[in-house]
Amino acid sequence: MSEFWIHPALVLFAGCVLLPLVPERMRKAVLLGVPSFAFARMLTLEAGVFGEVTFLDWTLTFGRVDALSIVFGHIMCLMAVIATLYGLHVKRVEEHVASWVYAGSSIGAIFAGDLLTLFLFWELMALSSVFLIWFRGRSGSMQAGYRYLLVHMAGGVALLAGIVLHYKGTGSMAFVAMDVGNPSAAVWLIMVGFILNAAVPPLHAWLPDAYGEATFNGSVFLCAFTTKTAVYALCRGMPGFDVLVPLGVVMALYGVVYAVLENDSRRLLAYHIISQVGYMVAGVGLGDPDTAVGQLALNGVCAHAFAHILYKGLLFMGTGTVLHMTGESRFSRLGGLYLKMPWTFLFTLVGGLSISAFPLFSGFVSKSMIVAAGFESHTLWAAFLLMLASAGTFLHTGLKVPYFIWFGKNHCSKETWERAADPGWNMTAAMALTAFLCVFIGCYTPYLYDMLPYTAAYEPYTSYHVSETMQVLLFTALGFFLFLKKLEPEEKISLDLDYFYRKGAAAFYWIARTPVQALDRDWGEAWRQLALVPTMAWARFVARFDNQVVDGIVDGVGATVRGLGARLRGLQRGSLQESLTVAAAVTACVVIAVLLLTRGS
Repeated sequence: MSEFWIHPALVLFAGCVLLPLVPERMRKAVLLGVPSFAFARMLTLEAGVFGEVTFLDWTLTFGRVDALSIVFGHIMCLMAVIATLYGLHVKRVEEHVASWVYAGSSIGAIFAGDLLTLFLFWELMALSSVFLIWFRGRSGSMQAGYRYLLVHMAGGVALLAGIVLHYKGTGSMAFVAMDVGNPSAAVWLIMVGFILNAAVPPLHAWLPDAYGEATFNGSVFLCAFTTKTAVYALCRGMPGFDVLVPLGVVMALYGVVYAVLENDSRRLLAYHIISQVGYMVAGVGLGDPDTAVGQLALNGVCAHAFAHILYKGLLFMGTGTVLHMTGESRFSRLGGLYLKMPWTFLFTLVGGLSISAFPLFSGFVSKSMIVAAGFESHTLWAAFLLMLASAGTFLHTGLKVPYFIWFGKNHCSKETWERAADPGWNMTAAMALTAFLCVFIGCYTPYLYDMLPYTAAYEPYTSYHVSETMQVLLFTALGFFLFLKKLEPEEKISLDLDYFYRKGAAAFYWIARTPVQALDRDWGEAWRQLALVPTMAWARFVARFDNQVVDGIVDGVGATVRGLGARLRGLQRGSLQESLTVAAAVTACVVIAVLLLTRGS
């Protein structure tokens, strides 16, 4: 290692080791202290390259600190603090450990200076985050978790294949901007790995499937890290890649349409992540670091990712609170809760106004940078379609979510109504802090703009921009109330592209359980009758022959030899030395007798 350097992710990983060892009475202090220390460490980072380790023929870089990594690292460490505060009362230590490993892996990927280190943290991120889905314990959660894991493993394989081809073609593992003007097979494969985590259609269905089934606290972590780490990776490796512009626009519209149709509040928000990340993906496609417009687009991507992590986290906290307190997240089984959960409503409304880019809220100062870059680069079709998507955002997140949970017709069961109440202090504090930041960023732009990686100037509060935004929002609100009856929630599910692999998985399971298992059973029986039974019979015959015939002959010979030996042993006169003496004396007598007889003759 080049020098001693504390990685912010290392603080979280160390906390994962420490937390299970801490007595329960001290656990909340540790839960607040560890991510806070990681965030404090993040604030003290200086630009440079740190944490270099030589591994085989490669130099792994764990700490590439520059303007781009700092803005993403800043918001991810901050979100780790807020999300941990929100789930402070959760007693399952394993869930906190999984959350911190997940957050630390994401931060590790942000500061990775080479593709191998990026891949290491990329995969650790997928492996740790799946537990935030499984810990909910429902059958649907277990199945969603397995689908989530399989999809991300497939994306990891594509990413690894791209990295191997990239290294073979360039001889370098450095994670820098790639040649997107003449993309090779390696670039395409790496892009597939990135956009799968960004939930670009048709690789998106894992997101609403998993985030809607996660624990109430797990969804707050999930909505912040995976997709935004992918956005960072696209910013770092593929700025200006043209194909990302249409993909991003499709995401923005696709997510909006499915969010309008959705009956589950958390699945609605999950679909809307796809829409908002679509702005970022399109911004990366518009982002050429060598031009002023491209720098504005990349600044917009960073700013919108920063703001999105906060207001989307706030929205998931609001709907997660409803789920946690009432046990229900479907619009068709909620309504009229404004008197029972007023603070939760207020904070969720702030999140809804922020994501709708309402003036004085964070989305207004971030999202508009990407749209402005679209107009200034003369990519008018993309800019207009992104504006259209923003109207849909206000329709379902700014209006539908608060109206059908806290107002409208009361569909609550007696049990749901009796359980409804504002949550404990930690959940309220986390929502209040996040709501404050959403307003603070919208009112005091230097806090966010001074962190952006490029110097491209942008002023969101112009009379044209404000009036244009208000017209879109008011027109959308008018349409919402005019078509309110058409938007009434219904107990139904929306078919998406996950239908195919859900059905494919069910078909695979049926094939495995029915024809394949029957074939295996029949083949096993045939093998037993045709091969194992004759073999065992032959083995028994051989064993019997060996025991009764061969062993009898051998034992008989042995017994005969042993008896003969015993008889010979009875004839033995004494020691060997004595026998030799007698033999020598007899021999000498015979020789002397022969000599005498010979001389006498």
